[in-house]
Amino acid sequence: MTDLVERDAAAVTPSPESSPAAPAKPRVRSEAFARRLRARHAAERRFRLAGAAAVALAAMMLVVLLGSIVAKGSTAFWETRIRLEVTLDPAEVAERNYMPMLRRALYAQFPEVSDRAGRRVLNDLLSSGAPYELEAMVARDPALAGTTLTVWVRADDQIDQLVKGRYRRDLPESERGLSDAKIAAADALLASGALAQGFNTTLFTAGDSREPEQAGIGGAVVGSLLTLLVTMGLSVPVGIAAAVYLEEFAPRNRWTDLIEVNINNLAAVPSIIFGLLGLAVFLGFFGMPRSAPLVGGLVMALMTLPVIIIASRAALKAVPSSIREAALGIGASPLQTVLHHVLPLAMPGILTGTIIGMVRALGETAPLLMIGMVAFIVDVPQGLTDSATVLPVQIYMWADSPERAFTERTSAAILILLGILILLNGTAVILRKIFERRW
Repeated sequence: MTDLVERDAAAVTPSPESSPAAPAKPRVRSEAFARRLRARHAAERRFRLAGAAAVALAAMMLVVLLGSIVAKGSTAFWETRIRLEVTLDPAEVAERNYMPMLRRALYAQFPEVSDRAGRRVLNDLLSSGAPYELEAMVARDPALAGTTLTVWVRADDQIDQLVKGRYRRDLPESERGLSDAKIAAADALLASGALAQGFNTTLFTAGDSREPEQAGIGGAVVGSLLTLLVTMGLSVPVGIAAAVYLEEFAPRNRWTDLIEVNINNLAAVPSIIFGLLGLAVFLGFFGMPRSAPLVGGLVMALMTLPVIIIASRAALKAVPSSIREAALGIGASPLQTVLHHVLPLAMPGILTGTIIGMVRALGETAPLLMIGMVAFIVDVPQGLTDSATVLPVQIYMWADSPERAFTERTSAAILILLGILILLNGTAVILRKIFERRW
């Protein structure tokens, strides 16, 4: 009997191996498994190193690119001017003949120069637009006629580049592109304080010009704004309305599937195709004005419409279905559900997609070249049907100019365009952070 009790107790008592508190036996790994594990960890380290190297290389290339643009374009924000004591002859003012007065004032600073060749060198120090500056002063105050006043007029682009250090003085005159006589005259003006640099307001207020020192991006910026105004007025309401219909109201059938496929395909079509469409339809068929912001805006609206539709649909799809069900459950109609509940909650994503579409439109060049917005525009456009150009096209035109001074203006215009694009993208990020909803 005692033996039976002891056997039962032994059967009930857990063994050390089966006890939960017993330590687990270490697993035995084979050498092949350990070798594969080391190889996998090594491959992961190599992948991380390759990713870090790619990021570093991209950052370095970006720094080099931006550094090159800044180095070439930063000097364009300054212009060189010459100080002159000009006597305004009333007879010449009446005839609007201002260049002889400026030249006499310049000759007075070089009394030792009396020959024709020397004075021709002095004439080349002045910009061809200097008389118009003096004329504008007299137009603002006609009482200046017959007086002597001190004026700072714009210097020629070669003198401007010389002051900015763009010419190498150690090169022979034949290789430099600037004569020794001009350099000597500029140095004399610098020594006397009659040659100085100031902020270049012309770069922001003037239109295009054949003379680099008179060229500005004012006309291109206004043309870009007018083009974007037309683009936003057409693509934003149409794109959002199309997205709302396709996502909330359209039945799921072969026709809506066909529309969705075409919208996705249009978003990937090269931009120059839209330019060809605008050339054939808007200019060729409808006879709309060439090189006008109205036509450019229509072409950009067609190009950005698929982007806005896709982004808006994604924002609408991100709104939880419980919002719709709750609104419908308390008696709201489908239209009220969309307008009062779904659309406000999707607005951050819609705004982000809209701004991205506008940024793409602002940076496009190819479609606008096809509709003639590459024209030489001197005046700032005043309306949607005036001849105009846009900032990317202006950069393209200046980059093709042979003058040395247009190089820095091209880089300066690129910096301004990059600043505008960064500002718009930053606005999209800020709006998304402000209105973002987490479900």
